[in-house]
Amino acid sequence: MIHNMNHQRHLASLLAFVFLIAGPLQAQETFRYEADWDSIRSHYECPEWFRDAKFGIFVFWGPASVPQVGNDKYGKWMYVQKYVPNGIDIRRYHEAHFGHQSVFGYKDFFPRFKMENYQPEEWVSLFVESGARYIVPVAEMHDGYAMYASKHTRWNVVDVGPKRDVMRSLVDTARDRDLKVGLSSHFAWNREYYPKWDPTFDTNDPQYQDLYGKPVDKDAPPTQEFLDQWWDRTTDIVDQYQPDILWFDFGLDKPGFAPVHKKIMAYYYNKGLEWNKGVVFQDKNMRFESFPEDLMVLDIERGRRSEASELPWQTDTAVGKISWTWIINENYKSSDFLIDELIDIVSKNGNLLLSIGPKPDGTIGERETAILRDFGAWLKINGEAIYGTRPWKVYGEGPAKFAAGENRFKHQHHTEYDDVESVAADIRFTSKNETLYAISLAWPEDGTFRIETLRHGSPHVTHPIASVDFISGPKNITWEQTDEALVIQTNQEKPCEAAYAFRVRFESAE
Repeated sequence: MIHNMNHQRHLASLLAFVFLIAGPLQAQETFRYEADWDSIRSHYECPEWFRDAKFGIFVFWGPASVPQVGNDKYGKWMYVQKYVPNGIDIRRYHEAHFGHQSVFGYKDFFPRFKMENYQPEEWVSLFVESGARYIVPVAEMHDGYAMYASKHTRWNVVDVGPKRDVMRSLVDTARDRDLKVGLSSHFAWNREYYPKWDPTFDTNDPQYQDLYGKPVDKDAPPTQEFLDQWWDRTTDIVDQYQPDILWFDFGLDKPGFAPVHKKIMAYYYNKGLEWNKGVVFQDKNMRFESFPEDLMVLDIERGRRSEASELPWQTDTAVGKISWTWIINENYKSSDFLIDELIDIVSKNGNLLLSIGPKPDGTIGERETAILRDFGAWLKINGEAIYGTRPWKVYGEGPAKFAAGENRFKHQHHTEYDDVESVAADIRFTSKNETLYAISLAWPEDGTFRIETLRHGSPHVTHPIASVDFISGPKNITWEQTDEALVIQTNQEKPCEAAYAFRVRFESAE
């Protein structure tokens, strides 16, 4: 009897000990985000992998690439009374080349979007070569065509077009090469995307209403029916492909979508807990603050910050100035300009998501390929000054200022059209532990760099400079810290294109 009582006491003590140990762990394991900003704020933290990555590729694919003119919104412009990008009246062009919109509508491009030469292994090899650490393929654009195996629309890549889940093959191939994979949703704008002013247009045909949508007043809030549709399609993307980044375009920032804002953020972050990985939620807050900016990563479209931010953020822009999808008359930016943009953004605590538009046959064009390879070549030499870095005390110096003006958006969206070319005096700083990196955005004619922020007596330099190394080129440089500047003489021709990085170390405080 005494033996049994001792055994029971021992068992009770053991169970109590197990409860003490397991209790906190169980509480941690069972935490779930509620659809409430305070609940999300209690546990949210931007994943370190994203802050370290710095550079990603936006894959802007879809049937809008089939006509090869206009831009990514061809499906809208072909129904507009008059829209003339690059001197082409899209509606008239469409009627001349494909037929009237009652005979050949946007839906009729879908069977022509075959991606017959698509090789995901080649794509991913190029992305890895570019130095990108993550990709964000478009899951569905404003046009409502799903670039994935959607359970909620017949207008998807499996049922019409490529006739296979091209998203799945890209996602799996990228992850096999250790790239993080996000997906983007632009569907919120679908409800007011397609013009319906001409009753003969196929956009007014009831049998295609599941693509073109019902007629709506653009100022009216979305109906519950549309919100439910948006929710089903968005959670389908999340559940099927487990994206490391969930990226939203404008449209979702309108007040009428407020009922789903907290709900979708909590849903996605809870999925991250289930998947046991840090995930990134991105929105543009283009006109309104849909999501508190300390609970996500703000994305700025075709623009950037004028100053450094305490919060991580991202710019999304394209290799071309006209379109996100493939067109034959694109006006491409230079690799040098885009690499300078990456450096400026990273110095201000941001990432660059650079968009390319594959051709409708599933290949990536020569110019896009060349630009990505230029990125890879530069990052192979200078990546130490980019990957895994954090902002320094000041982001930089020099005459080039970006996104300094005002526009109609809450943030500096669409300000890149005023960007200027950088000069050698434009210096950007990044840091890693006790090491400072100084990157000049151009090559000086005499091969001598002057960095005023690192002069003797600068308020930002608290210890003498111990060493300066030229990351971009040979080590035979000389340097001197004067009262005017840190002066670095390279005595050579420029060793690479775009920008030039130096590693600066300071004497110990001891």
